[in-house]
Amino acid sequence: MKPKNPAALEVVKLVCRVLDDKKASAINILDVGQQSSITDYLVLATATSEPHLRALRIEVEKVLDAQRVHLVGMEAAQESGWVVIDAFDVMIHLFLPEVRDRYGLERLWRDATELTVAKILQVSAEKRRPNRRPAPARPKKPAKKSAKKRR
Repeated sequence: MKPKNPAALEVVKLVCRVLDDKKASAINILDVGQQSSITDYLVLATATSEPHLRALRIEVEKVLDAQRVHLVGMEAAQESGWVVIDAFDVMIHLFLPEVRDRYGLERLWRDATELTVAKILQVSAEKRRPNRRPAPARPKKPAKKSAKKRR
């Protein structure tokens, strides 16, 4: 097995944040480093439609490009319902629901360790806002009545 690249987990966090922001559903992260010699993580997500699938692909590409993550390849056959983005240590699979059910990558990689998206996003959010306390709640002010002048 190849040694894990610590930057790979940062790529996973970026991708998960984008997918979550763009309303992808059923986001799963599988740590396949012990089972695979070619990648460390699989990120799986579901889109609601072909246009949503394209939008997710575009947004993931943008964020990876902005962070200068080298993309090894991409497979996005028109109307296949499945997009694969290979960022070497992280492979991103975006599906339409019926295609995801048909191929069942979670079943194929059932020996992998599943990471929780909530924890990944929470850790990432805490890193971005260190030592910030929530603002104290302000009491609501009563609504002012408008004083209209009548002529």
